Amino acid sequence: MELLQSTDFWIGLVKIIWINIILSGDNAVVIAMAARSLPPAQQKKAVLFGSGAAVVLRIVLTVVAAKLLALPYLQIVGGLLLLWIGLQLLGEEDDGEGESKEYGSMMAAVRTILLADLVMSLDNVIAVAAAAQGSMVLLILGLAISIPLVIFGSTLMIKLMERFPIIVMLGAALIGWVGGETIVSDVALRGVLAANPWLHYAAAAAGAVFVVAAGRLLQRRAHAAAH
Repeated sequence: MELLQSTDFWIGLVKIIWINIILSGDNAVVIAMAARSLPPAQQKKAVLFGSGAAVVLRIVLTVVAAKLLALPYLQIVGGLLLLWIGLQLLGEEDDGEGESKEYGSMMAAVRTILLADLVMSLDNVIAVAAAAQGSMVLLILGLAISIPLVIFGSTLMIKLMERFPIIVMLGAALIGWVGGETIVSDVALRGVLAANPWLHYAAAAAGAVFVVAAGRLLQRRAHAAAH
């Protein structure tokens, strides 16, 4: 009861909820983009599996995230991986409908979700851990809160992507943006970034442009080969 009556506890909880709302968005986009290539009956399973696995990853990362982010070149590798994932997801955009529509595999979708979430959850875990200030209760609550946010966000994004195909492009651009940010945030580039703060946004924008431009090029080549 003393914990629940503590002002610091409630301030910390509000911070964690806000951090999760802001930082769970990109995870939801990745899950939605990976799951949309599946048959409708499997989309809910992919969202649940992907979200559940993402939370397990976050629990593991909570223990090691700070040490991992201190390793040079790790975020560069992670950022490049995100750019590749963005290309793959944009390349899966389909033109077929009904019986002619080709679906992807469940395992491939879950694997893509796990890889992307592994990279994208590092900052989320660090931010939540900082807001928790050593409180295990707040840390567990932060992880628990992220589950419904990611599941709801992913389900909503799948429906929006079906109605508005442009959102697929925006989702790929967001993954590219996060990829560019991740690369330039690497500890090996900290000095360069401190001297040139504009590089953060330049790298993020470059990542978004690269994924969209290269993804569209790959799509055109695939369509030309198919016809």
